[in-house]
Amino acid sequence: MTAPSAWPWIVGLVFLLSALLTGVMRLYALHHGLMDRPNSRSSHIVTTPRGGGLAFVLVYLSALFWAQQLSLPGVEQVGPLFSVLLYGGGLVAVIGFVDDHRHVSAWMRLLVHGFAAGLAVWVLGTPQMTLGGWLVPQGWWLSLLFIVALVWLLNLYNFMDGIDAIASLQAISVLCGVTLILILNGVAMVSLLWLILLISGVAGFLLWNWPPAKIFMGDAASGFLGFSLGVFACYSVQHYPISLWSWLILLGLFVVDASWTLVVRMLNGEKWHQPHAKHAYQILTRKRQALCEKQGLPPESARARAHLWVVLSELGVNLLWLTPMAWLASVYSDYGVAILILAFVPLLIAEWCLGAGK
Repeated sequence: MTAPSAWPWIVGLVFLLSALLTGVMRLYALHHGLMDRPNSRSSHIVTTPRGGGLAFVLVYLSALFWAQQLSLPGVEQVGPLFSVLLYGGGLVAVIGFVDDHRHVSAWMRLLVHGFAAGLAVWVLGTPQMTLGGWLVPQGWWLSLLFIVALVWLLNLYNFMDGIDAIASLQAISVLCGVTLILILNGVAMVSLLWLILLISGVAGFLLWNWPPAKIFMGDAASGFLGFSLGVFACYSVQHYPISLWSWLILLGLFVVDASWTLVVRMLNGEKWHQPHAKHAYQILTRKRQALCEKQGLPPESARARAHLWVVLSELGVNLLWLTPMAWLASVYSDYGVAILILAFVPLLIAEWCLGAGK
């Protein structure tokens, strides 16, 4: 069996191992009392094990390490990317794992996240940016901007992991969208296996996280996903025919919801760093759950139905609106900012209509 023909088997193995290890993580969480108990901010009503996403993180990082050691085709040219994911991503996962088990101060998490983001920018460099056809000058300030953006995306992903399957399905949707855009733009699939392997790993976890979830992702995996997506964007923009604006468009549902909610809460004088349940997806979930309960469904069934409706609705937005817009931004990169604004307008209107952040 040649190396390229072995890749489908490797992708399948990553999926299988991720699904199996998630089951093991569920037993671990039950045995060690690693449970997410409902409170006034929760979108669930049943105590549920958490930390299961560590399974796909471990499987994915192991697959990267193994592929790197064997120098498989499609791997040698992405060595720096693998190093950042292994060391920077691994560090983010470790601090998240500790936080899942015992409280870690916000400053300690920020320090670790900043170090991992700085490592990524130092190793990978900063991509060139264009605004309306004008090239943005490179400099230390641009590197700092990308470090801040990576830290924000990392934490944003954690903020948005609040209902069953939302973080998993969003990651799969974004990664599939990027893969499709790159293939349409002439990139061979064998060169994109660093994307496809993560899709496979997250899909294995999604079997357990699908509504009603049998286990939640946890901070270790949500932080790792946010970090990885930012790193992928930083790397791919420099080496493949895709625009940074395409990545931002594909991440639009999470970026707009988290950013809008944060700004509104800060303008209202609230403590922005405190947990809350004012994101648009949480408001939608509560509205849908109330409607299901009015139709006679018991609370737990109504909750699962509401979660499923919200995540599938967001998937539809990604597939039918954001992915085509992201492809346009990759083809017409000089107009990327204008296309991004156009893509975000309906999302911003939805945030305003739902009263997110208030």
